[in-house]
Amino acid sequence: MSEATIIVIDDDPEIREALGSLLRSVGFDVKLLASVGDFLISGRPDGPTCLVLDVRLPGQSGLDFQLELSREKIQLPIVFITGHGDIPMSVRAMKGGAVEFLTKPFRDQDLLDAIHVGLARDRAWIENEKALATVRARFDSLTPREREVMALVVAGRLNKQIAGDLGVSEITVKVHRSQVMQKMGTRSLPELARMADKLMIAPGKPQTNS
Repeated sequence: MSEATIIVIDDDPEIREALGSLLRSVGFDVKLLASVGDFLISGRPDGPTCLVLDVRLPGQSGLDFQLELSREKIQLPIVFITGHGDIPMSVRAMKGGAVEFLTKPFRDQDLLDAIHVGLARDRAWIENEKALATVRARFDSLTPREREVMALVVAGRLNKQIAGDLGVSEITVKVHRSQVMQKMGTRSLPELARMADKLMIAPGKPQTNS
């Protein structure tokens, strides 16, 4: 996995450089940016990332950017920093999923602690996405009939019932069921059900490959 990267977005160059020096001193890779627009141009690094984001920025504010990320379903842990914070602002940030809301001046350790929490959250998300991609690839290898059988199996239907549902023999269902378990890489029905849940497959509703 790539090294962790901390992205600092603050329009005050002195604060950017001070934060950059602090974060580099404890071993982080750091990107220093002056605006949300700069971030959109540079993009997010591949590995674990935490965003240290000033609330008040030229153009799009930090809080508005947080809302945009949420709407676009982009996972990025955020530690807000501000010299002009108030309670409604902090409540909005935390309800939006921020890791922490720090008012300047803050202790270096408070910032570092929040960043470590954010990175742990991002690492967990990355691992979950990798696991989901593996399950999705296995599901994509199933034939349309095997997907039908899988949906009915995780719904708790017995082989005989599935045979009636699909208009095939019970032996045929057993063959398809065996293939499903083999291709999905599991021998456990509860695990197969968890996979179906991750893929958001509604039990009993056959799925097609989109």
